[in-house]
Amino acid sequence: MTARDLILQLAQVLAVLALSPLIQGVIARLEERVQRAEGPSVFQPYRDLWKLFHKGIVVPDTASAIHWAAPVVAFTCMLIVPILIPVLTDFPLPWSDMGDILGGGLILTLGSFMIVLAGLDSGGAYGGIGSSRAVMVAILAEPTLILVFIGITLLAKAMLPFVVNHLLVGSPAAWFSPAHLFLVAAFFVLLLVETDRLPIHSNTHVEIYMIEEARVLEYSGPLLALLKWASMMKQFILFTIFCNVLTLPWGLSREGTALGVLGSVVALVGKFVLVACAVVFVETAQSRLRFYRYQEPLAASFMLAVLAIIGTQLS
Repeated sequence: MTARDLILQLAQVLAVLALSPLIQGVIARLEERVQRAEGPSVFQPYRDLWKLFHKGIVVPDTASAIHWAAPVVAFTCMLIVPILIPVLTDFPLPWSDMGDILGGGLILTLGSFMIVLAGLDSGGAYGGIGSSRAVMVAILAEPTLILVFIGITLLAKAMLPFVVNHLLVGSPAAWFSPAHLFLVAAFFVLLLVETDRLPIHSNTHVEIYMIEEARVLEYSGPLLALLKWASMMKQFILFTIFCNVLTLPWGLSREGTALGVLGSVVALVGKFVLVACAVVFVETAQSRLRFYRYQEPLAASFMLAVLAIIGTQLS
């Protein structure tokens, strides 16, 4: 491993760490602008994290060691995944062979699992509601995610995301193949689910609907900051997989030079803004569903993933 490789590996992790709040701010600003409101600054998530890191920690009397470990484990998981996927370069870096695309999905799931345990740990009513609902949604979301990753593997004949990136860059026919288009559609639905943007009233503090907010309601101060930052990083990672692996695999550095990496960062932000516009359009244009109908878009995503796998075999 050369010093350049180590710097590039670190740059990928730092890019996810530093830019994830910015993407969250851009999405929040776009949502407000679409609704004809001024909205917060795109840098508001940075201010929120700064404020939380400077507050005290209040721990429930019934909390165990899981309450302390869950934010650290979830945050660490989100730091590991950028090592395995193409964030800034289109060639694998030395530590990229630690895991394949299924391994990255397992690490993401581990972070979510720890947050579920954290919600249940203190025994509070809201945490239990949020965790049980999150698991209920994950029952359909996680198998679909595995099927999507299997479809990607069958399409590229490899389990490394860098190979999928090269396949789509070098073969327009593969990009427009039915199997690939089904995978894109299935993963986009998962993107909405995993970032709590399913067209149901879930990202709210209203008791009857909330999911993500309920799971972290017992947290405060730096621990809450770690959880919120981990959530932003997870969104950034899923956007990265969606853009750099599945839909827009161009704009990555081929040589690993400083100028090339800087261009990759600019291209990455541009691609994310396009995806954010699509996410905001779905959130604002799609009529809100009753909570019990959450399975409808997930079932559609599951069928799209199955059709993608069938398409890879037929082609």
